Amino acid sequence: MTSRAFIAGCSGVRLTSQEKAFFAESQPWGFILFARNVEAPDQVRALVSELREAVGWNAPVLIDQEGGRVQRLRPPHWAEYPPGEAFGALYLQDAPGALEAVRLNSRALAADLSALGIDVDCLPVVDLRHPDGHGIIGNRAYGESVDVVSALARAAAEGLLDGGVLPIIKHIPGHGRAPVDSHEKLPVVLAPRAELEAADFAAFRPLADLPMAMTAHVVYADLDPDAPATTSRLMIEEIIRGQIGFDGLLMSDDLSMGALAGDMAARCDSSVAAGCDMLLHCNGKMEEMQIIAAHAPLLAGKAAARAEQALNLRKQAEAVDAAELRAEVARRITRVA
Repeated sequence: MTSRAFIAGCSGVRLTSQEKAFFAESQPWGFILFARNVEAPDQVRALVSELREAVGWNAPVLIDQEGGRVQRLRPPHWAEYPPGEAFGALYLQDAPGALEAVRLNSRALAADLSALGIDVDCLPVVDLRHPDGHGIIGNRAYGESVDVVSALARAAAEGLLDGGVLPIIKHIPGHGRAPVDSHEKLPVVLAPRAELEAADFAAFRPLADLPMAMTAHVVYADLDPDAPATTSRLMIEEIIRGQIGFDGLLMSDDLSMGALAGDMAARCDSSVAAGCDMLLHCNGKMEEMQIIAAHAPLLAGKAAARAEQALNLRKQAEAVDAAELRAEVARRITRVA
């Protein structure tokens, strides 16, 4: 059965009978887990298996496991990981050491996820930190410099791929200047196009070959004052696909976020019309997922090819000692703390 071009959440730590039936019928391409779905390792493994059984194939399962403030798997069952900012600080003193540290860190993250059957991490964050930006990015960013952020993001992505986990670069083409939290309101960035092209957008360009990216629910007023990147054909075609050169699978950020206008049907339709390959919906609310399923197209054409190319990068990785990797990362970071 052909998948539909959406990624769905679920409501709790196990699937309900309604969710099983819905996923079997609607055939989302993938799933995403949040803290509400996580209790313990065996439970997460069971949930991941239920999700895949519902659609009848080894569908991708995503999670936001960045480290710092944004990590869905936490103690006591999982380790705490440092935020991106820690690697940026190390880079300013020891660039080669920082690149190795962030690579090892991602390799450890991949080991944690693979042990649960999770094979996609919404990492790395390629947004630049800006002093006038809202704290929603803040220390999640590797830094303020294009070169620093791009280099560390590349190493982070390589660490995940080495561990058999697919990276998602976010939030393309750049969320760092957003003056408000897009979970709640629509951010409008007033910086001129030339400044954005030289900084925020430029950070993504060296990563354009990576398999997947997530859009920013951000309006760039000097380019398209009427729509955020997620629903702007101009931003997707001219900037993301054109100037940045990203040709991988492009997914929306969460369609249930407060930044987007219109009802859920309109959000789906406008995202697809703008050029998103995949719709992301995270809150697990059945009434919203039913609308998404009704408006998400069957995965076909370029979107299907991009999805297949991404999934072909999944692999069975060699075993590593994640605790040992984390200890080495901590030693390196502590030297500059």
